Amino acid sequence: MPETNQATEMDSLKQRLKSTWSAGDFGQIAKSYQRGAASFISELGIKPGQKVLDVACGNGNLSFPAAQTGAVVTGVDIAPNLILQAKQRAENEGLNITFEEGDAERLPCSDASFEIAVSMFGAMFAPRPELVVSELLRVTSPGGTIAMANWTKESFIGEMFKTIAGFVPPPAIMSSPLLWGDEAIIRERFKEAKHISTKRQSITFEFDMPPEEVVSFWREYYGPTQRAFAALDGDSTKQEDLYKALSNLWKRANRALGNTTTVDSQYLRVLVSR
Repeated sequence: MPETNQATEMDSLKQRLKSTWSAGDFGQIAKSYQRGAASFISELGIKPGQKVLDVACGNGNLSFPAAQTGAVVTGVDIAPNLILQAKQRAENEGLNITFEEGDAERLPCSDASFEIAVSMFGAMFAPRPELVVSELLRVTSPGGTIAMANWTKESFIGEMFKTIAGFVPPPAIMSSPLLWGDEAIIRERFKEAKHISTKRQSITFEFDMPPEEVVSFWREYYGPTQRAFAALDGDSTKQEDLYKALSNLWKRANRALGNTTTVDSQYLRVLVSR
């Protein structure tokens, strides 16, 4: 494909991704694993006064527990509605956090301006991982740390993505986000770093509703799921089949009793020393 056509296609994909993550209300989804996000931050041992960047911050699942340690926190996300939501939340909670719209592939930050850069299930969805890595390394100061939480292909969320892809294939131009959950690929991508450590951990989704309703909840609030069902508009049979496939997935993974849902999903914890 000619270079100009590739650039045009990538620009179009970037706009679609921004629209997808702005759809629904990811803040509602983020609440379901808020405790796990706080635990991820607590493991980093952030000290008061340290400068922390939350990349693809959403409505601030990592930003808020980081700020509560006394760190100076900045959150960046491509979805303007989530940035507005995070700003309002910071005002309500009386926390001085800077939130701004920005792209993980081109962060609106100066070189070496943060001691810690974090991203939980966010930067992994940018289409060009080489740019994400370059930007994370650029904005992190020498001796600093990059900490990521990335879904693995074997995880529950990985299975959910594969289920959806069976009905609505992802764009061919986009690198699979699940590659960020592969230890070998992480080591190759961050090969210029001083030290890399990885560990498979688990985070828990908790919903006060049965699995079938959880699927409807994600369809309403999670942009990628919402757009997948929308892509099947005009084919009610395929929409129903997708709903059934996702419902069965949540039912099999659910370990809660009664009309509630508790599902664990594996992720790769990545620590990179700059």
